[in-house]
Amino acid sequence: MRWLGVPELPEVETIARELHDRLTGRTIVETQVVRSDVLREVTPDRLAQCCLNAVILGVGRRGKSAVIRLSGAAFLVIQPRFTGAVLLHDPGTLASHDAYSTIEWLLADGGRFRYRDVRRLGTVTLLDTAGIAAYDARIGDEPLDPAFTADRLSVLLRGSRAAVKKVLMDQRVVAGVGNIYANEALWIAGVDPSRSARLLSADEVCTLHQALVRTLVASIGARGTTFRDYRDPSNRQGGFASQLQAYGRGGAPCTRCGTTLVETHAIDGRSTVFCYRCQG
Repeated sequence: MRWLGVPELPEVETIARELHDRLTGRTIVETQVVRSDVLREVTPDRLAQCCLNAVILGVGRRGKSAVIRLSGAAFLVIQPRFTGAVLLHDPGTLASHDAYSTIEWLLADGGRFRYRDVRRLGTVTLLDTAGIAAYDARIGDEPLDPAFTADRLSVLLRGSRAAVKKVLMDQRVVAGVGNIYANEALWIAGVDPSRSARLLSADEVCTLHQALVRTLVASIGARGTTFRDYRDPSNRQGGFASQLQAYGRGGAPCTRCGTTLVETHAIDGRSTVFCYRCQG
């Protein structure tokens, strides 16, 4: 399971940016729901009705979800989770059978986009203005927001006795960071993942903040991390896996000191890879 990797901030940011560039201003003329079990808070008929003749006003990201803003004050919230993908098809391309396609939106210019999910663990939700506000309120700070400073991270960490890795992955505290990038940031910062969050010094928090932001930005630059299933809207793989220093490298030598990296599931049952010498 560790190699599946849940699409995290860099992957969903990559998805959202491409969708924004290629879908903004286009009009949905038909919605076809093939697998309704991915829907949340909306029926297939209601989804089709709300999307009919809706203009796509823009696409952004909140946490691990892509948010498609439609005319009529409606918001499509797509959370890919393990094996989901939003794929784009240009006008004139032939539709091919895909057993894993769940929902398809047809556009007025002949193009289309669809949500594909092998295991159907991801979700598609339709929210109104009040619903998107409530959704937003449940999610924590965005680590790429200018307001997310080292001081702000310090405030968030000081409020918890839990392991610092667990706090970084808590979506109510920090949005979009999952197991891949928590492992990476802590290795880069030289911080023990099991340390109580509130016990980190000011210097350690500052170093961790820099490591987290730098790692997320670098992964976005590589269009995210693909181990097996993740694809961007053009069906391309992400290229950041070759740059990983901790995640997925348990038993391999630390690239910083040569010590064998340890892999454990002691923190919240998730795979944690760390160097006991560099992160001691």
